Amino acid sequence: MQATDSIVIALTTCADDETSRRIAETLVGERLATCVNRIRDVRSTYYWDGRLQDDSEVLLVIKTTESRLPALQERLKAIHPYELPELVVIPVIGGNEAYLQWVREGVAEKGTSK
Repeated sequence: MQATDSIVIALTTCADDETSRRIAETLVGERLATCVNRIRDVRSTYYWDGRLQDDSEVLLVIKTTESRLPALQERLKAIHPYELPELVVIPVIGGNEAYLQWVREGVAEKGTSK
């Protein structure tokens, strides 16, 4: 981990609470994310298989660093039940520096934190 490793927010959705819990615990447990917020009752409207869909989903707001994104993306693909899981990444341009440092430390590989 670099001290200047950029913080990012990654977003994904899943179908239910149990799946969202399992994904969140896996990502945090494997230090690919420092924190995952799970927001229930999100409505998603989209086309899939040529049909308009309208589903209730759980939104996961994943706090991590840019350097951990490749590993997070690979792991999410492996554990997510969707054929095409969403992964949208938003850069964090500022915030409470103590919190941002906590995020960096939370995804640091053992023995590499400050």
